[in-house]
Amino acid sequence: MTAPTGEIYRVDWLPGTDVLHGTCHCGAQHTAEDPVKMWEWMLGHPEGHFEGHFEGPDS
Repeated sequence: MTAPTGEIYRVDWLPGTDVLHGTCHCGAQHTAEDPVKMWEWMLGHPEGHFEGHFEGPDS
């Protein structure tokens, strides 16, 4: 097991939809219907991440 990095990734499901809303530790936000795409975006930091930037579904 690795030591914690202090980075927090958050993924919320939007009730009544198939949409996931993610917030990266840098503050960038993204929505996607595919959980794999969501985690690829999260773990791809910093590519495509801008503080406070919001990307719509599967952008």
